[in-house]
Amino acid sequence: MSILTVDVVAPGWEPVRDAFVQGFELGEDHGAGVSIYHRGKCVVDLMGGWQDKDQTVPYDNDSLQVVFSTTKGITSIAVAMCVERGLLNYEEKVSTYWPEFATRGKADITVAQLLSHRAGLYTVDGDISLEDALDWTTVTGRLADTAPLFPVGSTHGYHALTFGWLAGELVRRVTGKSLGDFVRQEIAGPLGVEMHVGLPPELEPRVARLMAHPIPKFSPEEVKTLMETSGPGTKGAAALSLNGAFGQGAFNREDVHQSQLPGANGISNARSLARIYAALVSDIDGVHLLNESTRNRATTSNTPHGEMDEILASATDFAMGFMLHSERTPFAGPTSFGHNGAGGSCAFAQPSRELGFAYVMNTMMTTIDGDPRPARLIAAVSRCADAE
Repeated sequence: MSILTVDVVAPGWEPVRDAFVQGFELGEDHGAGVSIYHRGKCVVDLMGGWQDKDQTVPYDNDSLQVVFSTTKGITSIAVAMCVERGLLNYEEKVSTYWPEFATRGKADITVAQLLSHRAGLYTVDGDISLEDALDWTTVTGRLADTAPLFPVGSTHGYHALTFGWLAGELVRRVTGKSLGDFVRQEIAGPLGVEMHVGLPPELEPRVARLMAHPIPKFSPEEVKTLMETSGPGTKGAAALSLNGAFGQGAFNREDVHQSQLPGANGISNARSLARIYAALVSDIDGVHLLNESTRNRATTSNTPHGEMDEILASATDFAMGFMLHSERTPFAGPTSFGHNGAGGSCAFAQPSRELGFAYVMNTMMTTIDGDPRPARLIAAVSRCADAE
């Protein structure tokens, strides 16, 4: 019996199917999906496995998935659309749109610095409960009252959770819409896809449960690196959990799914994410989300070459919210932009090949040197695209 529940592959793209199935054969995936758009057409749409550990619910067309920080790419698209409409300017001060933000040394922080993780606001000042972290007004108020945790513009440090509230509040201030409503009305709706930032309660039964992949054996040096970057008391731990508000299992909770966390709790599927990214580089049934000029500005690096990320302790490369192709985030090569997410999810576009790519999964993998599942898929996609 095939592990695949959805199997749509255009001629010439069969190696992507092989790479996808390999993840299941190796025991790396339990439930997952991958989708590829090339030159405006869907050439791969695959889903397989199970939503649950007991293998009672197939991972299929009905499945939705928490995609963690892959959500940041969608939030960045929303911000770029506001820029294109003249509602925001990357070079303008955040306080122009959000006056309360100007306190405690933040008056001169620009939108560009905020989006490229250079604002020093990777967590809030002081303790915060999960209940408060799920309240938009509370968190944005706390961030407005937090002083930068490193000198603004001196370096960058991944705003793992806070990015969503910071960018989302900018969208709300200039459009009057929550980030979730903007995505639903301006991005998902026109493209006919499912991308939820704030899940409607009636859709909860469709969400695949997140589960941990067996943690591999790390060398003593690797354990030391993990503890130094994200162990208790580190900057990484504060950024990744909002000072402990989001503990183990939080992203399987219904109240978390139904709140708006535009940096981390988007719920979607590979088909939808790939179509969204395709609409940044191609005309998709009459929808083109950004013009080329706006896209180019939004995807121009704002990170000095080789600069180490204060939170992730490796060299990352950020544009206006988007991650760019780099050694740490190897998408499909130069011109690629998008975002990956905790545990393995990944979505991006590559204008030069006119690609839209997305991979989502319910099995979280912890690695030091990159997740092999999207890496295999991206390698296969690149070969297939170049062969056409």
